[in-house]
Amino acid sequence: MNPDLALGTYRCRDVPQAAIHAVACGASWIDTAPNYHHGRAQAHLQPVFAGNRDLRVSTKVGFFTPDIATAAGDAGVLTPAEADSGHCLTHRYVAWQSRRNAAELGHTPDLVFVHNPEQAARPHDAIASAFTALEVEARAGRIGGYGVATWTGFEGAFSVADLLDIATRCGGPGHHLAAVQLPVSLVMLKPVAQALGGIGPLAEAIAAGLDTFASAPLHGGELPSMVTDELVHLIDPGSTPADAALRVTASAPGVKRILLGSGRAQHWEAAQRALALPPLSDKTLHEVIDVLGA
Repeated sequence: MNPDLALGTYRCRDVPQAAIHAVACGASWIDTAPNYHHGRAQAHLQPVFAGNRDLRVSTKVGFFTPDIATAAGDAGVLTPAEADSGHCLTHRYVAWQSRRNAAELGHTPDLVFVHNPEQAARPHDAIASAFTALEVEARAGRIGGYGVATWTGFEGAFSVADLLDIATRCGGPGHHLAAVQLPVSLVMLKPVAQALGGIGPLAEAIAAGLDTFASAPLHGGELPSMVTDELVHLIDPGSTPADAALRVTASAPGVKRILLGSGRAQHWEAAQRALALPPLSDKTLHEVIDVLGA
């Protein structure tokens, strides 16, 4: 089954417009965070959810803007030292931020991702603190479940097995750990290479029944200008560089959702067409990895 397209709002310049195009192309999921778009992404999405109640949403806890730090300090959930760090995963802050996210969105989050826990001095302890708070939120029905969104965490800070172990310790066998998010692209090919061998975070997440989100499939919009004609020909002769790059991400075993951050209708339409094509063969993916390295 081909992965679904979802809107990722990290580098979106016009979040509401991007959401309109995403929904028009069949996207049913939006991924956001309280620190995206200078702290305004969630508020900008509130009218979108009001008009599309079936849309699902994932948000995050961890990073915060100066305005959020001030509000959290006033609420007594961030110390001055924590506020200065720009990132916090303490139990009290995570609970407060999760509820603030829901209020800003005007929508119950389907998922709350623990955002880049590799930033913490002791990642496992930080994850446990966040999971403990999010278990309370999930059991109270204030969120659907939780996960971990990471950039480099699976490079040694933790594994999917570690996350499952921590979730079980925090929430028992009925824990609400539901998803992982990580970069998968022509720039970040290691997860693809691992998945082809049946190992790594994508394979482990699927085996555990977790949802998987591929972030930065076009590396912040930089990839199309980096892809050579020779690479396009290897991946999918006649396609555009953006389509070729998306097809590699979409063909990675275990990817269920791909986060696209464009605000242009033509980009969504092209991505929709690219993801409707059959997955690339394992042979082609191996050849791409041989050319670029993992």
